[in-house]
Amino acid sequence: MEKEKPVIGLPRAMLYYRYRVLWRAFFQELGIEVVVSPPTDREILERGMEAAIDEACLSLKLCLGHVRALIGRCDYILVPRVSNFGHHRSMCTRFEALPDLVRNVFRSSGQEFLSYDLDELQKKDEEAALVSLAPALGCTAKEAKRAYKAAKKAEQAQYKARVQRQEQLLKGEGIKILIAAHSYLIEDPYLGRTVTDYLEQAGVTVLRADLVDRDQALKKSRELSPTCKWEISQEILGGIVHYRDQVDGIILLSAFPCGPDAMVNEIITRRVKGKPMLTMVLDSQSGTAGVETRLESFIDIIRLKEGKL
Repeated sequence: MEKEKPVIGLPRAMLYYRYRVLWRAFFQELGIEVVVSPPTDREILERGMEAAIDEACLSLKLCLGHVRALIGRCDYILVPRVSNFGHHRSMCTRFEALPDLVRNVFRSSGQEFLSYDLDELQKKDEEAALVSLAPALGCTAKEAKRAYKAAKKAEQAQYKARVQRQEQLLKGEGIKILIAAHSYLIEDPYLGRTVTDYLEQAGVTVLRADLVDRDQALKKSRELSPTCKWEISQEILGGIVHYRDQVDGIILLSAFPCGPDAMVNEIITRRVKGKPMLTMVLDSQSGTAGVETRLESFIDIIRLKEGKL
């Protein structure tokens, strides 16, 4: 009798926004059902805050809320360890510690967790990491390798299409604002989407520094910082270099209290000159009035600078 395949839960937070196409396609290729936690709302955030220490960053608190929302709804919740992509290409330590942290926080829940280890300095690349899940998923390594190759192809095609769509936005008229932020912040409907929605309703074309050819971004990032060690921060820096002469203003959007962003945003404000720039740090407080007021003022500054106010 064939073993029943497990149901995998994906928390809609942190690296989900970077890897969702890869993960979903990988599990789909293996015939495995996937459930995703609901879009962020106040309840999910508050439940994550209850589970986290006060000093944890907002994104981590949100992740714990999404994990909690999946408990009991699936056989495994996927929480990978992503350490680095090679020398000087590290991830924030929270991505290294996340599997251990989540297992400890929810140790009494009875929930099973699934993790893989991406650490290229230890010769564990993305393919090897995902293939290592084969025994837990009830499939062979050969099947997992085939699923990974198909999933990676789908991910690359989808990302390339997103970058191309963004490049097309540059051809339009009107104010263009570049947002420098992590995907798990800018795409979250409760946090970053409140910023992009307001800008779009105000007639602004919104572009993202993280939507750019990643290999090229890593190279271009050295123009702003040759020593930045965080992979995603390097991609954002490279995206700023790529788009800065084609946009009217830049918004640096962070979650409180993100250590890497605090350092990287300081680099950006010191080294990107002659461009209106707004730094916004989102916290757990509810309400958008303050955010909207600052965005309205920023748009007015750009219009005034261009003689359109």
